[in-house]
Amino acid sequence: MHLPQWLARFNRHVTNPVQRLWAGFVPTMGILEHVGRRSGAHYRTPLMVFTTDEGVAILLTYGPNRDWLKNITATGGGRLKRYGRTFAVSNPRVMTKAEAAHHVSGLWRAIFTMLPFENAVLLTRS
Repeated sequence: MHLPQWLARFNRHVTNPVQRLWAGFVPTMGILEHVGRRSGAHYRTPLMVFTTDEGVAILLTYGPNRDWLKNITATGGGRLKRYGRTFAVSNPRVMTKAEAAHHVSGLWRAIFTMLPFENAVLLTRS
């Protein structure tokens, strides 16, 4: 399942600016800082994030054709703010949610597997 594209556009302009205020501090949320592959502009995208054995897993709620994913793939990574701390992430690998679930740590794995999305991206903490 993917959320509809009209919702992605709405969230980009309405919801995301509000979520940026708190997403870097709450469980299952984070703010991905990345650079535009064409514009060179700096972006901060709030995302659903889960801890893994080597870094983080991000559910692709709108599918794999996202600008933030294209940006981090082109540059090899970015920075992620979680629980009030910012760290570098690299080596983006898109895979199915089932493949990514094996890497999700702790009790969050059950929540990760229950969510109705098909794909995820794994990022290595640098």
